[in-house]
Amino acid sequence: MHSQTRAALPRIRATAAIRIAGITLAALTLLAATAVPAAAATPPATTTIVGPPIAAPAYLLMDVTSGQVILADNADARRDPASLTKLMTAYLVFAALRDGKLTLAQEVTVSQAAWRAEGSRMFIEPKHPVSVDVLLHGLIVASGNDAAIALAEAVAGTEAAFVEQMNAEAKRMGLAGTHFLNSAGLADPEHYSTASDLATLAAAVIRDFPEYYPLYAIKEYRYNNITQPNRNRLLWADPYADGLKTGHTETAGWCLIGSAKRGQRRLLSVVLGANSDAIRTNESQKLLNFGFQSFDTIELYAQDKPVSTLKVWKGTTNDVAAGFTAARFLTLPKRGADRLKLTMVADEPLVAPVVKGQRVGVVKVVLDGRPLAEFPLFALADVPAANIFGRAYDSVRLWWTQR
Repeated sequence: MHSQTRAALPRIRATAAIRIAGITLAALTLLAATAVPAAAATPPATTTIVGPPIAAPAYLLMDVTSGQVILADNADARRDPASLTKLMTAYLVFAALRDGKLTLAQEVTVSQAAWRAEGSRMFIEPKHPVSVDVLLHGLIVASGNDAAIALAEAVAGTEAAFVEQMNAEAKRMGLAGTHFLNSAGLADPEHYSTASDLATLAAAVIRDFPEYYPLYAIKEYRYNNITQPNRNRLLWADPYADGLKTGHTETAGWCLIGSAKRGQRRLLSVVLGANSDAIRTNESQKLLNFGFQSFDTIELYAQDKPVSTLKVWKGTTNDVAAGFTAARFLTLPKRGADRLKLTMVADEPLVAPVVKGQRVGVVKVVLDGRPLAEFPLFALADVPAANIFGRAYDSVRLWWTQR
């Protein structure tokens, strides 16, 4: 269950701390591309927790709400992503739709390259133009390699140009362990990703394009008189599952990125290199069940709500409200002990002008005396500089306080 519990800092100006009940954290790593913006928080320390055994050489379980990794093994090892590649293909198509470069109704001419695509297909043909909407269904539900190429060409003109965009987007997202050579996921030694990168990418799809996310829950799709089921068996096994993507090649093994939402809380699982379709489904379900049954997510701070008032020097006002420009969440084991401590450290002295959104301090999260995470604190309002007399007066006062 997603808890609305919020630990609010007292309204203080310097270092201070409070305690909240019932918390021990385990294997928590904040992912910059999810709930916490890039460079907004330091990765928390980890403690040991025993999760279920997972029959896969690489896996990861993440809480999408907090952006924290609950369990992971070999998450940074480079592996063949197979058709999980199509998450990036879809992301760039969604972005093109958002930016007005494509429309869902736009007709796409099917090239020879798309028609002759190897592997899984939705069976498009050169003599029949296909809408972007239909191609997206074929890409996501039927995992059509032909759909991937046709969409790549629609966005960038050629698949090669599209692949350049894929790698540029991967770099922007911070996917350091990822490199693409094609839009469909055909195997190549230079086409690779990691469980960690794929989790970041999947979370970005969920976060940035919620209007298109329901496509991932469609169980079957019919095109050209051929009905194909979604290969993600979690959609049938778990009533809360609504995504996300499967992949398989000889080198990749059987892969699955699963996602499920129970209440207000969403978890994401990545299983790479399983030995069969059934195993990737079972292990994904095992991860999701463990996350929901063993952990809760609490809201520490709400967005744009003051948590402290900080002293401002040389300004038109003497203080400024400080808080967070995005809500801050933590994922915690259930029935934890009262061992979490939050400490606010202000950036002092704070001298005007102060701009809304300016970093003015940090909240440090400590567990059992060990640093766990840091959340930057921001000014929630502008404080213009005072006139020359006010600035001179505060200059003298500030000099005396710093002696």
